[in-house]
Amino acid sequence: MIEEGTKRGKAMVEKRQLFMEMRAQNFDVIRLSTYRTACKLRFVQKRCNLHLVDVWNMIEAFRDNGLNTLDHNAEINVSRLETILSSIYYQLNKRLPTTHQINVEQSIGLLLNFMVATYDSESHGKLTVFSVKAMLSTMCGGKIVDKLRYIFSQISDSSGLMIFAKFDQFLREVLKLPTAVFEGPSFGYTEHSVRTCFPQQKILLNTFLDVLMADPPPQCLVWLPLMHRLANVENVFHPVECSYCRSESMMGFRYRCQQCHGYQLCQSCFWRGHANGPHSNQHQMKEHSSWKSPAKKLSHAISKSLGCVPIGEPPHPVFPEQAERPQELTHTVVLESPSRLDEEHRLIARYAARLAAEAGNSTQQCPPSDLSFNFDANKQQRQLIAELENKNREILQEIQRLRLEHEQASQPTPEKAQQNPTLLTELRLLRHRKDELERRMSALQESRRELMVQLESLMRLLKDEEQKQASQSGGSPHSSPSHSAGCSMPMPIRSTSAGSTPTHTPQDCLAGVGGDVLEAFAQGVPRNLRNDLLVAADSITNTMSSLVKELHSVDDGGDEEEANMRNGGDRGTMRVPKH
Repeated sequence: MIEEGTKRGKAMVEKRQLFMEMRAQNFDVIRLSTYRTACKLRFVQKRCNLHLVDVWNMIEAFRDNGLNTLDHNAEINVSRLETILSSIYYQLNKRLPTTHQINVEQSIGLLLNFMVATYDSESHGKLTVFSVKAMLSTMCGGKIVDKLRYIFSQISDSSGLMIFAKFDQFLREVLKLPTAVFEGPSFGYTEHSVRTCFPQQKILLNTFLDVLMADPPPQCLVWLPLMHRLANVENVFHPVECSYCRSESMMGFRYRCQQCHGYQLCQSCFWRGHANGPHSNQHQMKEHSSWKSPAKKLSHAISKSLGCVPIGEPPHPVFPEQAERPQELTHTVVLESPSRLDEEHRLIARYAARLAAEAGNSTQQCPPSDLSFNFDANKQQRQLIAELENKNREILQEIQRLRLEHEQASQPTPEKAQQNPTLLTELRLLRHRKDELERRMSALQESRRELMVQLESLMRLLKDEEQKQASQSGGSPHSSPSHSAGCSMPMPIRSTSAGSTPTHTPQDCLAGVGGDVLEAFAQGVPRNLRNDLLVAADSITNTMSSLVKELHSVDDGGDEEEANMRNGGDRGTMRVPKH
């Protein structure tokens, strides 16, 4: 009982902590409710570190936690909401550098208590799925156009038309945010809010964006684009002196009076209604979010007068008038090191082009009888390289998929889950799955390494053959022109005695090797043939076949064949000395 009371007291303290810190910022001195609301919500966003989570990362977190499969009116308890927030912040820390890591537990506590206080005022301990989606997608970081596109995908039908009942539900949920920061009287929900925003009957995506991103936007949501403008100008510097507080520089917004010449106020003085001299708070003020020197203003005015600068730019891109699918990122895959992957693909492509070029040279020098063989060999070679490249790409994708599963399996579990036997069993299964994934990843990496070694060995053999050909010269003086063409069949090797296996010394190791292989290693005039590796391999195969035939025929006509070889020596037959 004492421990439970301690936890309840700690929760109450954390629940009030964010609101106490917000009151300490003294935002209530801002006289305009729009700026006051935007500043308060921006403070909550930064204090909970939601400004570091992009809207696309938030949508991916919804998908990973299964919210995209649930009905909008389905309810989730606080424990599951805590798990969702944990996954969001732990994934955020993985994306941040080690020097900018956030306090995950503190961020979870602050945001969880703020959401419960905003959407569970009656303490039921449950929130609807649509409440969670609307709040997190509105308060996270990212571009406002991306947020509105996601919201439209949640409140439109399959034909791309907005459902007014769902937009009304969205307004109910999102307008609870100003109420949570004590600005409900200015931006509370009313039954006429929907028709005030959209008096039209049919609303498509571009119309939805035009209305909510207009200047000015609908009154009930005027604080939403202002909150994004505040985030964009927080670090903007204006080298101008404030006419009231005499500060020599301004940060954030700058306000220029349209009636008093040269009268400018910083955002702090303008928000608090400060004025002096002939200036009055009733004068019209123009808000500036950047600084331009007088020279830049003059050049811009001249360019605009000459028609070099467009007069007006659309507030958002124009999207196709079709059904906007829910932005759930179901098939999003992120590959690691794309530059490294492209480099490997370029290397393989360069090897393939080189082999194809050498194959083209060889086909130009060989007689027509060998053209079909070279074409088939080069085709097989290209197919082999293409298969190696595809296999390499598949292995990289599989490694990335296993890495993502490994990260999900190793995600920390809240302390409450450690006390649940069912969750403990799931944790053990996840750890077992993690070990299996690691072993499979290692096997895939080893297979990829072996494929790259095979490809490198193939190119090394080709390079060695080219170097040997360049270092040697010409063919044998006893070779006929048909041998120089590299297309004649190798002659049989002379045997010393019937039934014995021929042996060779290192000096005559090339004896009996004919065709392309013999001329590739012979001395004499260099060949024009680029010594295609597959042609050389085929020549060696033919030579070995001739050796087998010679061994089979030596018993029947050894003396006769020897005589024929002697008589045919002047026709280009290579004689092999007896051992």
